[in-house]
Amino acid sequence: MNIKVRYMFGKKKKETPAIDPVQKEMIENAQRRIKEKRGLFTHFVVFLVGAVGLIIISQVMMQVEPMKILNIEWWIWVLFVWLLLLIYHAFKVFITNRLLGPGWEKIQYDRLVQKQKDRIAQLEEKVATAHPLPDTKIITTSSSKKRIITMIAAAGANNELGKDGDLVWHLPDDFKRFKSLTTGHHIIMGRKTFESFPKPLPNRTHIILTRDKNYKTDVGIVVHDLSTALAAASSDEEPFIIGGGEIYKLGLEVADRIELTRVHGSFDVDTYFPEINKSNWKLIRTENHPADEKHQFAFDFETWERI
Repeated sequence: MNIKVRYMFGKKKKETPAIDPVQKEMIENAQRRIKEKRGLFTHFVVFLVGAVGLIIISQVMMQVEPMKILNIEWWIWVLFVWLLLLIYHAFKVFITNRLLGPGWEKIQYDRLVQKQKDRIAQLEEKVATAHPLPDTKIITTSSSKKRIITMIAAAGANNELGKDGDLVWHLPDDFKRFKSLTTGHHIIMGRKTFESFPKPLPNRTHIILTRDKNYKTDVGIVVHDLSTALAAASSDEEPFIIGGGEIYKLGLEVADRIELTRVHGSFDVDTYFPEINKSNWKLIRTENHPADEKHQFAFDFETWERI
């Protein structure tokens, strides 16, 4: 079966590009520096305005006996303290924050963390030496999770699959289900099905089954029999067989489950899905999908399991 239409059913949603972490850190640092320099400039302006104001006040107060501290007029002391604050602010902006900024803090943090790790490792070594654990045998058991080989297809009322290497219906919700079930898994298919794709299906490992011993591709694993195809997918707990018709016939002998979209209708096709023998298979789940403005035909999502 050709699933070209399954892959082409919708446009990929445009995603907002992520900011590189290094660029983000540089932007945040620049914003922080701008804020600090703006504060320093504001302080400087206020200092100048205040200084002029104090000088004017002192000239007015010359008519009376001015208050002095250590024989120095009070407003000079105010200016002196204000100037010290300005110098401190400038030192913090141009010296302290550059030499002892986020980079310096990260280095100090990493050093402290490493010291703690070294200390913990030393304590663990002392405990292991003083109180060794008794010898134990490690017993390994095979995974209890059973590997499930699944065939996935869409077929008409008379097991019709498609014609001239393509589907004869357009069912967007079926395309979404196919993508949801197969993403992250190995998908086994015939050469014609593979070549019908505009490009490889994303986030899936393609295994191409063909009789052509010279057939090669850089975007999939080429095999020449179904047993080798299943061996190539041995790391996957649920590989999928996705067609076409001849591959489905082979897969029916080894599959544990069938995810079948049964399309309500009869169609003119040249490729068929194999007949499901109900003495070997049991329908465990079905979900009806009526025809609507996006789906010309009604269909059922069926899940079959081998008895």
